[in-house]
Amino acid sequence: MQLIAQAAGRLSSFADAAFALGLAGVPVSARHLARIAAEIGTELVRQRDRKVVRRRRRQLPARVAAPPEVVAVEVDGGRLRSRAAGCGPGVYQPQYKEEKIACLVNLHTTTSEQDPQPEPPASLLRPRRVERLVRQMKGHAGAQADEEAGSEDAPTVVATPAEPQRRTDAAPDRVRTCVASLADSRSFGPMVAAEAQERDFYRASRRAFVADGAAYNWSIQQGYFADFEPITDLLHVLCYLYLAAQATGADDAGRWSLYVRWLGACWQGRVAEVIAALRVVQGRIGEPPKGEERDERDPRRSVAEALSYLGNNQSRMDYPRYRRAGLPITSSLVESLVGEFNARVKGRGKFWNRPLGAEPILQLRAAVLSEDERLARHFAQRPGNPYRRRQAG
Repeated sequence: MQLIAQAAGRLSSFADAAFALGLAGVPVSARHLARIAAEIGTELVRQRDRKVVRRRRRQLPARVAAPPEVVAVEVDGGRLRSRAAGCGPGVYQPQYKEEKIACLVNLHTTTSEQDPQPEPPASLLRPRRVERLVRQMKGHAGAQADEEAGSEDAPTVVATPAEPQRRTDAAPDRVRTCVASLADSRSFGPMVAAEAQERDFYRASRRAFVADGAAYNWSIQQGYFADFEPITDLLHVLCYLYLAAQATGADDAGRWSLYVRWLGACWQGRVAEVIAALRVVQGRIGEPPKGEERDERDPRRSVAEALSYLGNNQSRMDYPRYRRAGLPITSSLVESLVGEFNARVKGRGKFWNRPLGAEPILQLRAAVLSEDERLARHFAQRPGNPYRRRQAG
């Protein structure tokens, strides 16, 4: 059964998993495989929720021998399609639902008295590369209104939507685990906190919480990771700066020059200078009209959104200090993880029943993607395992 559950969580569909198992000499229908995946995924949901309760009661022990030195918690979200259940074959009342995803990783970095990289890397100063990056992230940059309202249905950038693979370039004792759920942020925060508690993250000497500017991310940080360093993802900042520069520059050279100047200032922690420059631009071109339908081509809107984003996140943009402390300044780890989740739960014609159709498979996917052998541990401790140690009593 463990092999079946692993295939259901790793491959892109139940049909693909059934086909692969058939080639391996394990004949099983896609429908039966889906039932097994739902059963194991539901068990993982209950196990996760029990940990949340134990953490709240201060009864959840760490499951590592010693606390890590440097840790990062990164939070982001993806979107999947859902349908009303119990309506017969077909898709009824389709809706997008957001799955929240957290990446928890221990890092191996050193501190520095001086900024180890005082200038932006060359990869962020190549016009075609930056243009592709911004195009990919444009959904985020155009969702400022949702971020200020704390929307939990904002589009999500996907950094590398590849099939999961264990990193071969990571340090052997660097471990990534993840948490995923369709729950709202009030319920998701305790889930991430329980995972951090089990990994003893709260006793790490250097701790970072990295996310984009969505308000609910920082509610989670304030509620459950208040003593972690809050860091606004630099790549989202880059996107706003690029779009504002493109909207206001006189020509291609002038637009690129503005972007490079503003990015360099933010990279070096001089966010106030960029805000002041954007206010000068806004004074010249005016503010976007209120109450009208959003026009992304309006340069006034691009400048206003950049001003709002930088103003809301300025206190979390001291990038030189974060680099000196050996902390990450982008949420690329979780954005890549979102792509790995989406490779399983998104696809043409793929709809999940509401309210809980996708929740078990998200837990199964999280168990497969986490680098701590948690699926194997679950089966080793699962009732019915002949090798499971019986409880005294």
